[in-house]
Amino acid sequence: MSRGMKLGLFLAVVVVGIAGLVMAGRAKKRNAATEVRLEKVARHDLVSAVTASGKIDAKTKVDISADITGRIIRIGVKEGDMVTKGQFLLQIDPSQYEASVARAEGVVASSQASAVQAKANLDQADRALTRARELAKSTSTLISPESVEQAQTAKEVADANYRAAQAQLDQARASLREAKDQLSKTRLLAPMSGRVVRLAVEEGEVAVPGTFSRETGLLMTIADLSVILAKVNVDETDVVRLHTGDSVAVTIDAFPDSTFTGRVTKISNSAQLATSTSSSGNAGDRAVDFDVEVTLTNPPAQVRPDLSCSSRIVTDTRSKALSVPIIALTVRQHQPVPNEAAAGAAATPLPPRDSTAKSANEREGVFVVRDGIATFRPVKVGIAGDEYFEVLEGVHEGETIVAGTYQAIRDLKDGTKVKAATEPARATKKS
Repeated sequence: MSRGMKLGLFLAVVVVGIAGLVMAGRAKKRNAATEVRLEKVARHDLVSAVTASGKIDAKTKVDISADITGRIIRIGVKEGDMVTKGQFLLQIDPSQYEASVARAEGVVASSQASAVQAKANLDQADRALTRARELAKSTSTLISPESVEQAQTAKEVADANYRAAQAQLDQARASLREAKDQLSKTRLLAPMSGRVVRLAVEEGEVAVPGTFSRETGLLMTIADLSVILAKVNVDETDVVRLHTGDSVAVTIDAFPDSTFTGRVTKISNSAQLATSTSSSGNAGDRAVDFDVEVTLTNPPAQVRPDLSCSSRIVTDTRSKALSVPIIALTVRQHQPVPNEAAAGAAATPLPPRDSTAKSANEREGVFVVRDGIATFRPVKVGIAGDEYFEVLEGVHEGETIVAGTYQAIRDLKDGTKVKAATEPARATKKS
């Protein structure tokens, strides 16, 4: 055998050997089990909750605003002071309003005098008419019919003058009442007992009515802090799960080490539309939130309005409910098989939780492991806790399911061989 033939035979043997190794590697890889995290279907106590953020506020508060224009000459309280109903708060310069009252009083006095004079003229005209009529009855030659008519006309004119004087007097008195009302508004008293939580002005500033803007005329705010609310914004997808009376745990940023309890006391029926900017930069998208009021049962003593807070509203609970990890739930194309009901799944196909996002054959379910083989099985879930879903149909207690990792569950196929993943060794610190 020549040298070239020997070399060719050697190369052929090498190629065959490499091909065999590659095919063996592929077969080994094909038959290798996927490492996953396994977990038994078990029972857990589940708590379904909705989280929301907002601000602390008093149940009752009053914004004190100016109804008239004038310079503030005295403020009787400071921000943070406790006040009682009827206590003096603020004085607006009353000079021009006192002058208006004096002017109105003068007009009333003049109108009263005019009314008295008109009444006297009316009485005199009435007496003259009476005498003229008596003379005409007794002796027609002593008074002419024209004189009687003139007396009648004079009486009617006097009566009209008297009514006009009375109307002017009523108008003057109304103007006086208005002037006094304006004067009374220069001295502001507390409409309720509470704490001055905001003082927006100082002495020397001009108070103006807030005709077009509430903030323009705001002088101060008084709040009754005996009942404290947490006003939070709940997304439209969660608000339908809330009910009046639901238990709430509230955390206030100013008191990071404490949690306060409360109850849902009001759920708004109309949404607060908040404009949000989309990823494309458009501001046309809107996040729809609903106002929810939570009454705190144990508010801290130093609480004040506008503190930031977050709440965890408990909407439902389950005790010892059959459950699977949230991460284990996935979606796959699935066609029911004849023995599926006997294996523990529902006998009838279960509708997807979001029919708009899944095709007709897609189902929510978990991968059940038996004899090292992962089989997709549809399940029907109930409430969601922090880590587990309640399972209503589909699996039995004690069955083994794939519970991680997320990547493994996403790539897993029906009938794949699986094995329990080994715990990774803890990294030791380099010396």
